[in-house]
Amino acid sequence: MITWLFLGAAIVSEVAGSLALKAALDHPGWYALVVIGYLAAFVLLDRVLRRGFPLGVAYGIWGALGVAATAVMSSVLFGETVTVVMAAGMVLVIGGVLCIELGSGPRAGKSVDPS
Repeated sequence: MITWLFLGAAIVSEVAGSLALKAALDHPGWYALVVIGYLAAFVLLDRVLRRGFPLGVAYGIWGALGVAATAVMSSVLFGETVTVVMAAGMVLVIGGVLCIELGSGPRAGKSVDPS
């Protein structure tokens, strides 16, 4: 369970860093949050991988949910448009990552505990 919390925190950190990057275009002080957000995301992702979570699954979930959350939050915070096609793409990406997650599992002779 802690591994999933680390992964969730990595996603939130990366999204915060990305949103801060957009905000920093007009207010450079936000660049501090960009650095902190991205650094925290990579440190947390490191923790996820060290706990035995498969790289392809962790990175896929991190990337897909990060893209979707960034698109939704940039719409809320910055008034950017999310079209039906974009929403469909987000659903497909998340669905694809879900397929990777469900298709991965402990390989013969290898014990992976993603909890």
